[in-house]
Amino acid sequence: MAYKIFEHDPYLLPYKADIDLRMANYERKRTELVGKRGKLKDFANGHEYFGFHKTENGWYYREWAPAADEVYLTGDMVGWRWLDLPLKNLGNGVFEIFLEGTDALYNGCHVKTIVRHNGDLLERIPLYARRVEQDPVTYIWSAVIVDEPQYQWKNTEPEFEKRPLIYECHIGMAQEKEGVGTYAEFTRNVLPRVKALGYNTLQIMAIMEHPYYGSFGYQVSSFFAASSRYGTPNELKELIDTAHGMGIAVLLDLVHSHAVKNTAEGINEFDGTVYQFFHEGPRGDHPAWKTKLFNYNKNEVIHFLLSNLKFWLEEYHFDGFRFDGVTSMLYHDHGLGVAFSDYSKYFSMNTDTEAVTYLQLANALIREVSPKAITVAEDMSGMPGMCLPIREGGIGFDYRLAMGQPDMWIKLIKEYPDESWDMWRIWGELTGKRPAEKQIGYAESHDQALVGDKTIMFRLCDANMYTSMAKSIEDSVIDRGVALHKMIRFITATAGGDGYLNFMGNEFGHPEWIDFPREGNGWSYFYCRRQWSLADRDDLRYKSLLDFDEAMIALIKDANILKKAPRSLYIDANAQILVYERGGLIFAFNFSPVNSYDSYRIPVFTKGRYKAVLTTDEGRFGGFDRISKDTVYTAKDDGGLGFNAYLPARTAVCFKKAR
Repeated sequence: MAYKIFEHDPYLLPYKADIDLRMANYERKRTELVGKRGKLKDFANGHEYFGFHKTENGWYYREWAPAADEVYLTGDMVGWRWLDLPLKNLGNGVFEIFLEGTDALYNGCHVKTIVRHNGDLLERIPLYARRVEQDPVTYIWSAVIVDEPQYQWKNTEPEFEKRPLIYECHIGMAQEKEGVGTYAEFTRNVLPRVKALGYNTLQIMAIMEHPYYGSFGYQVSSFFAASSRYGTPNELKELIDTAHGMGIAVLLDLVHSHAVKNTAEGINEFDGTVYQFFHEGPRGDHPAWKTKLFNYNKNEVIHFLLSNLKFWLEEYHFDGFRFDGVTSMLYHDHGLGVAFSDYSKYFSMNTDTEAVTYLQLANALIREVSPKAITVAEDMSGMPGMCLPIREGGIGFDYRLAMGQPDMWIKLIKEYPDESWDMWRIWGELTGKRPAEKQIGYAESHDQALVGDKTIMFRLCDANMYTSMAKSIEDSVIDRGVALHKMIRFITATAGGDGYLNFMGNEFGHPEWIDFPREGNGWSYFYCRRQWSLADRDDLRYKSLLDFDEAMIALIKDANILKKAPRSLYIDANAQILVYERGGLIFAFNFSPVNSYDSYRIPVFTKGRYKAVLTTDEGRFGGFDRISKDTVYTAKDDGGLGFNAYLPARTAVCFKKAR
């Protein structure tokens, strides 16, 4: 069968056998799971059977532990006596107990599972626990029974066009206080900011429970539990519900690429064996992350992970997922140190075809459960077909994160003087992508904000941010930083993808870094927060950067420019000028640090009268007001269609046809 992926990219034809194998593997595994006509959404129901379920007469608790000899339930309700409540072995690794009486378990009751394996008693967290807490005195984790009144949803999911403007956030770090923020505080304090800025999508990190706060949420222990650090399940639901009422879709930063190796807190060796969920031996260990790697070919593992996807979509009304660590999943060497310089790197013995199949199944399941859902792949390799429909030979994601873009910007800032910035390189990195596949552009990664690295603004301005961010202070370093910060965000958002992502605080150039509390900093939260008050002060330049972000997002939405691809009009490498068109708007960037051009020719595609509608040089954005927004430019065909305009150094201008 000739899949449409070859029409999009004929260079893939020499690898037709590999694409055919991709699709054959998918069809075989899907049939193995649900038959020829079955639905994955009818298969992915592990959370509805396993775990704790209240009935009219009492509580059922079921667990999957195929290598266990015996399984017991213990907790507050029996004074933590380990062997009082044995589960019955139903066969096929399934154990069950029924606790008579609706008060046999209760909201807030702490419980654990005890597994006997080869004579040893193992203390474990239930696999499908929906709440897990750490004791503040002993630091020991246990599952907690959730028996709250069912949350009453007030708002339906927004009718959402798939052109996401994503505000990426971390609930715990989202408050200005020196401590862990809560779901309720985020709903009250931060969601209104996101709404005011105009972002239409919220992407939340570190929701799936994780024992180590400093892992940024990427070493998950309990896959069905929303992190208790921030509050209750209903408080998370209220956050999502409130966002929906504001017209904001909400994505979960999903971690199915690996799991924490902890046995006391995680799913590793739950039944006494590594191979319950993970590969045995070296294949089961991530060499860089020191975490455990799933066996994506095992049907029970697929059942667990697909059920997890359905759970977050239906229980919490998430609108989709950002899949973390996809590159690590796709290749046996996890893409570490690999330059994906030619197509052969994607189709070889190094490719983990089982992981590819799982990702296809995951996307298929998500579409069945929620056809409007959005899926984003964090893949730096650029695997062909990542963001094509499965029926076309693809893996089924909507978008891939354009991970080369933040790497490019930091490399330029760190290693090249401003006058050496290559306009062709910038344009190529921002617009280069696989045919018919969509990407999310972003200027800086949340990783760049962590200790040991620097955000764009902090790298541009460094120590001067401590002394010279007041508008009353003249500082050439700050002037440069403010100008380039706006230009980098502006060109990335308008040329870099089919969507745009910003990590919270970067919209106003948040100073310093993120440093989670740890022994090395005296367990301090001073750098593990967001200083929103800086952006609210009219006397500081942070406010100017914030105001520009709001104007930029409004321009993108009002003109709906992300529906069409950017078209290059002119690149002048010597003058360091880029001009392009998108959505009927003309964007002109002068990256030169010293050269202003009094009458620079701006090429356009259509005749007419044009006016500047947004510039990075406006006084309200910390600029110098050197460009009049009242001036009318008439595009004429006098040796090339265009008009002449003033382009100051380190300035970007957006022109629009005047009516």
